[in-house]
Amino acid sequence: MKVLFVCLGNICRSPMAEAMFYQQVQAAGLADRVTVASAATSDYEIGNRPHPGARKIMAKYQLDDRGHRARQITAADFADYDLIIGMDDQNMRDLKALAPAAFKDRVHAINDRTPGHEGEPVPDPWYTHRFQDTYDQLKRALGYWLEYVEERVD
Repeated sequence: MKVLFVCLGNICRSPMAEAMFYQQVQAAGLADRVTVASAATSDYEIGNRPHPGARKIMAKYQLDDRGHRARQITAADFADYDLIIGMDDQNMRDLKALAPAAFKDRVHAINDRTPGHEGEPVPDPWYTHRFQDTYDQLKRALGYWLEYVEERVD
């Protein structure tokens, strides 16, 4: 199974989610069956490393960013990834507009599976500067995505 996390620039939320989920997948013994990546809806930050605030949080929790460089989502990603998870309402609008009709069902919001938080976005810490809040919100949501993946992985 292949999971892609998506935010606006691919330097804050989605690389944090990628690193966190990758760590969870490894801990669950699924690294050989689950691929984790991230991308942006925009081209603003292509080639850039994660934001310093995101890197600080990733270091705090010993998360491996695996040399991450921002990239923009491609048309091929919609066919290639089983789950494409957006971080906020604008990301979701953009993803649904970009997704070919045959693959729209692969696009989900980060809190779609989080009881009591369905529909809640993860605010962009590039604007809020609240990277710890971003980590905490992602941590809450990603466990439910791991359960979802575990139930469906080959």
